[in-house]
Amino acid sequence: MNEMTMDRAYRPAGLAQARQGVLGAPVPRIEGPVKVSGTATYAYEGAEPGTVYAAIVGAPLGSGRITGVDTAAAEALPGVLAVIHGDPRMVTGGSNSQAQAHSNTDTIFHYGQPVAIVVAEDQTIARDAAALVVVHAEPGSNRFDHDAQPVQRDHNIGFLKPVDIGDLDAALAAAPVVIDRSYTTPVHFPAALEPHASTVAWADGKLLVRTSNQVIGGARGTIAKALGLAREDVRVLAPYVGGGFGGKTGVGPEVILAAIAAETVGRPVKIALPRGQTAYLVHHRSATTQRVRIGATEDGRITAFAHEGVASQNDDASFLEPIPFGSLPLYAGDARRFRTDLVRVDLPATGAVRAPGEAIGTFAVECAMDELAEQLGIDPVELRRRNEPAVDPVNGKRFSTRRLLDCYDEGARRFGWAERRRRREGDWLIGHGMAAALRGNFTVKAEARVTLGADGRATVACDMTDIGTGTYTILAQTAGEMLGLPVASVAVTIGDSDLPASAGSGGSFGAGSACSAAVLACEDIIAALALRMNASPEELTLHDGCVVAGGRSVALADLLHGEPIVATGKTGPGAETQATSQASHGAHFVEVAVNAITGEVRVRRMLGVFDVGRVLNAKTAANQLIGGMVWGLSYALGEEAVVDTRNGHFVNPDFGEYHVAVNADVPRIEVHFIEEVDDSANPVGAKGVGELGISGAGAAVANAIHDACGVRVRDFPATLDKLLAGLPDV
Repeated sequence: MNEMTMDRAYRPAGLAQARQGVLGAPVPRIEGPVKVSGTATYAYEGAEPGTVYAAIVGAPLGSGRITGVDTAAAEALPGVLAVIHGDPRMVTGGSNSQAQAHSNTDTIFHYGQPVAIVVAEDQTIARDAAALVVVHAEPGSNRFDHDAQPVQRDHNIGFLKPVDIGDLDAALAAAPVVIDRSYTTPVHFPAALEPHASTVAWADGKLLVRTSNQVIGGARGTIAKALGLAREDVRVLAPYVGGGFGGKTGVGPEVILAAIAAETVGRPVKIALPRGQTAYLVHHRSATTQRVRIGATEDGRITAFAHEGVASQNDDASFLEPIPFGSLPLYAGDARRFRTDLVRVDLPATGAVRAPGEAIGTFAVECAMDELAEQLGIDPVELRRRNEPAVDPVNGKRFSTRRLLDCYDEGARRFGWAERRRRREGDWLIGHGMAAALRGNFTVKAEARVTLGADGRATVACDMTDIGTGTYTILAQTAGEMLGLPVASVAVTIGDSDLPASAGSGGSFGAGSACSAAVLACEDIIAALALRMNASPEELTLHDGCVVAGGRSVALADLLHGEPIVATGKTGPGAETQATSQASHGAHFVEVAVNAITGEVRVRRMLGVFDVGRVLNAKTAANQLIGGMVWGLSYALGEEAVVDTRNGHFVNPDFGEYHVAVNADVPRIEVHFIEEVDDSANPVGAKGVGELGISGAGAAVANAIHDACGVRVRDFPATLDKLLAGLPDV
């Protein structure tokens, strides 16, 4: 449901005259029929004659040094074509290592690290043979326990630099009320439905890679560098991607290994990671420890705010979870400290999983705000309202658009927050919680080519990907709105690295960036149409395949005279990006029931209200936000990758024991929008959606649990064992 709240004076020329009414509408996914009919081709589907299969052999220890590889038994198995190891191009890291080769290295960075690849006539033989390869190794440092490692304060990894404003210690000492709490979150996996898979083939020295990847332009460069190829000699195809959640933003070692295998045997090679290997060869979200300190006046005005965390990484990668990223501009307070410190561990690489920083940082901050509200005796919504900053409290920049107060008000009204009451229904204790949501907004370089064909139909082409987010549909809606065409008259071609370089799917910047490039391409087409109509672009109205100006209406096909118009739009960060603080915002409201005897938690209701700039498609945007809210619920109650600190194994590296939320766990979820076009964000006026829904959702669940039963969980997830001891007497 959309609430149109404001029209800005500025619009790109085409959107100013657009009258088609398709942009923002809840248009069903245009690629839906091919997906549900099974005719959409994913990375592991389809095979040309002669295709063979590969399986990876992993390191048997969590750290140390490889001393030898015995391949005799594997090579003797019928159907095995090759067992490859020791190639200097082979990579050791996970998908966050950017597929960098480590020439002749024998160092083991983590358990399951690729040591060899087996190539065979079918998948079963390849995996059976891989199990016969014996890797000899000697143990190393065995740093498997995040909490037991020394903290490095001075390090050079991570994009989020420390923030220290004012005298925090003095402000905390002077504050009448102080909250000082510590919270922990575990390792999380980006558990996508489609496995990490690729089909690769060489032809005349050029490499074709069909892969499940979110950012294929970046993948092309990474693959070329790892294999010593020119960029133009690599083509990457990913027309359909079955989920990624950040785990497919980089190039995993399986892609490079498959390319080496295909080169060795002279045949196309397929590879798909089984779930157990996915945990080790795809980057994960780091475990964290977080300390939140808030100093406030007795009427709830924050005077000091600190969010300090510790995240982990192995020696082979350079990503550091930006824990306080979402809390930087969230609340007022003159004295401020935000930093993330580092511990080194012998575990697989950590990397950007959906909403890096915000997804887990908001657990700590939004639970701490709830604790502060309780201590002060102030309603949690009101406490947040009192600490809404006028400008970005870190850099002093004005906000582009920020409708967070409206999200609080509309969410509270729709949820019935003022009428809520803690109560008991039989064995169930009922409680309510809320939390704020924030996700930084980015616009990145993107191109899109739009062709208005001689028949009056349009085609949008770029190397964007659709990971289930609705990219096909919103690109069609954008071009349709600009050119006055129904969505059915717009074709979309994406997922091919030979197409114009777009943003890729990640960071919640794909939709705004790619659609903005399409807008700019359409503006050039509109300018060409205006010349043919002897009018200015501002005088044109395009609707239902016709151009209207000066009282004259001409069908597009008649105006084109058999000649298509082709234009390429390019966009990227501009002056407004530097001048403003940009983010998407929201507010979550949750009702839970906690069983007073067993500690079981059932989430009964979730409601979110969000400020995401222009809503490009009400259905797909809501779908993305619902997905994020479900993930937040899952983080709060179940998701936890358990590390065996004796050997560096994951205890539960599969869907059987890694507990994600399923249908029975998910309640009725409502999503509503406070819509204001953000002209500072990009030409299409849209801000990030995909990662906003997870931000704060888990904290709202945790706050509702405390309201229901009085138990405050600070070590997530909130499993039964953490509730039972504190439950009130029946």
